[in-house]
Amino acid sequence: MLSKIAYPTVRPAFSFLTSASSGVRAFTAATSDTKVVLPRDSNQALGIGKFAVAFLDGKIGGDIDPAVYRRVEMFHTDSVMCGISALAMHTNAPTLLRSEALEEYRDPRGTKVFGSSEKVKAEKAIAANSSAVREWDSNGTVFGYNAGNPKHQAGEFGHNDFYPVVVAAAQKTGEVDGKKALKAMILVDEIRGRLCEVFSLKTYKIDHVVHGAIASAAVYGALMGATPEQIEAAIGMFVVHYIPWRGIRAGKQLSDSKGASAAISTEAAILCMQRAMNGFMGPRDVFRNPEAIFRYFEPQQDGQCPFDIVRWWDRRKATCQD
Repeated sequence: MLSKIAYPTVRPAFSFLTSASSGVRAFTAATSDTKVVLPRDSNQALGIGKFAVAFLDGKIGGDIDPAVYRRVEMFHTDSVMCGISALAMHTNAPTLLRSEALEEYRDPRGTKVFGSSEKVKAEKAIAANSSAVREWDSNGTVFGYNAGNPKHQAGEFGHNDFYPVVVAAAQKTGEVDGKKALKAMILVDEIRGRLCEVFSLKTYKIDHVVHGAIASAAVYGALMGATPEQIEAAIGMFVVHYIPWRGIRAGKQLSDSKGASAAISTEAAILCMQRAMNGFMGPRDVFRNPEAIFRYFEPQQDGQCPFDIVRWWDRRKATCQD
């Protein structure tokens, strides 16, 4: 009963919170010159949830330059071709994860793996497809570096391995057209890219896929109709239960875990999102949690996390132009 009270199934009306003293919106963006800030003294997990819901509901992000859509479409096409190639060559992890999904996790209300019309559990399709697109390590790398802000040059990196999350949600709901799917892919890259600017996971021997998994939970949830509070719960659940270490990549003879790291972490993130939507109350406000990774590795005073999350909503300089 408490979970039903905490996480309503109907989204509340969205309100824009503006800082009158600074002229900067504390969360939202509606025009090309608006600055979006999730301050370090705020609940950033909830802020990401609000941002994702508003972005995909069309309340913000309506003026993205067409060049950004074209670029993300190219990135997505490139990743799909890499994934199909990996499966055609019978590479180990993608083939195994695809077979696992098809043989053990059929679901008539689910989504599809590459090369099949059969539907499987969404998280299993995402794991199989994300593994396939990363197997050759040949597509899309983004580094978190904001030349205009010295505090946002952490330089963490990541790849566009997370687009299968969007495709899975689109297939599952049947309500996401191509334009919205591309916008959701932009949002995945936006969230993980801004996190890459402010927190270097590799510095602490944590695998870089964490930022993408957080973004995946938020975007999948928003596409599936989750509330911001449910997205917050899923992010908290993932961060405290499923952090991968860079031991995945250690040694001279790399294992399948390297290429499948994004896939396995995203599978976990989607499970977290599904459980949160069913009422599971994951840890709230995880970025300011003193015993979660962000404040554990970069200690702060109470009520603070180590960073602001900042983005300029400039249609000429939006994500995916690098």
